[in-house]
Amino acid sequence: MIPGEIISAEVEKIVPGGAGMARYEGQAVFIPHTVPGERVRARVRRSHKGWAEAGLLDLAEASPRRVKPRCPLAGREGRGCGGCSLQHLDYRFQLEVKTGILRETFGRLSGIPAALRLEALENISVFPSPPWEYRNRVQLHAAGKNPVSGKAGVGFMSSSGDRAGDGAEHRVIPAADCPVADPGIRSLLASGELEAPAGRFTLYSRGGMVLREGERGRVRIRDRELLMEAGLFFQSNAVMLEALAGDLVSIAGRADSSLPLADLYCGVGTFAAFLSGRFPRTDLLEENRAALALARQNVDPGDRNFFALTDNEWVKMKEAEGPSGAPAYGFIVADPPRQGLSPPMRRWLARGPAPLLAYVSCDPATLARDSGELVKGAWELEKLIYYDFYPQTAHIEGLALFRNKHA
Repeated sequence: MIPGEIISAEVEKIVPGGAGMARYEGQAVFIPHTVPGERVRARVRRSHKGWAEAGLLDLAEASPRRVKPRCPLAGREGRGCGGCSLQHLDYRFQLEVKTGILRETFGRLSGIPAALRLEALENISVFPSPPWEYRNRVQLHAAGKNPVSGKAGVGFMSSSGDRAGDGAEHRVIPAADCPVADPGIRSLLASGELEAPAGRFTLYSRGGMVLREGERGRVRIRDRELLMEAGLFFQSNAVMLEALAGDLVSIAGRADSSLPLADLYCGVGTFAAFLSGRFPRTDLLEENRAALALARQNVDPGDRNFFALTDNEWVKMKEAEGPSGAPAYGFIVADPPRQGLSPPMRRWLARGPAPLLAYVSCDPATLARDSGELVKGAWELEKLIYYDFYPQTAHIEGLALFRNKHA
């Protein structure tokens, strides 16, 4: 396929990232804003060895699962916001698509024998979210001057699929609204008074409270008030965070409460705030010192140890403590960044230092990779849970629960 060529094809499925995949002359072609079963005309943007990227021109045959995007910036060819890639799908179908991607990714990348993963993959639990006005935390970028106020406007980054064919970088798409954002953020966008210092900044809003990057505030999650700072990582969907925290509390009820808890990649201590009181000691690992300082205030006083280490440094510390045949922890919660666990952390966890491990992930590919290594070691994959933290987008947040085969 040649850039600029116009093709006709039938879309087969939605792939990770949200594009529809079709085939043309034996090659895969990825077309954003399409639905499985649709016949489309598309223009090739970029050609690669064995596959291509294309932009949707028109629909020869539309799917009944297609809906009109609520946001005028969603799906605009060459001028679209990169935040929402699935607004053209009805919400129930979005859940089906993303659950299928999670299942397929595990089957393809985990390396876990089918007999050992079949039950977990066939019975994925799905927690839907309110599909609109759910997002409490957003990052905005400077987007030129507002013609009314004369101040620097704000917007969102364009999608990679909407770049020019010459490889130009992402552009900022000016925005005066965002229907997935919390009402407090929507009001600020509509006011035209927002500015983006230093090019970009973060907002957090819930229950009428709005925090700008650098500002701290307390956010109620279930029955706890957590101190957070808008510029530090904090889950962007409070409703789903409450569901996830509730499930972790339930899982902890099965753990060995005579042994300590480990909260790895703890951030501001969100999970430990709900779990630590059940265990005689809690070890919290977080490389970001600013986040760890907030964790010290969010986790109840007691026998708590806060480690400002990388995961590799943590493993070295644990190995220096010497080998032990008994589990070091009663329950381990791990919530690593998108790149997943480092090889040393995977090897340490694979030894089975606890009877139960809950692995929270924002990337099915790295979750599948890491799960494969864990199952080669001491663990059995017991359950997969999908929480739809980001409706209208292709992002998938999951929880893999592992049970120690030897505990």
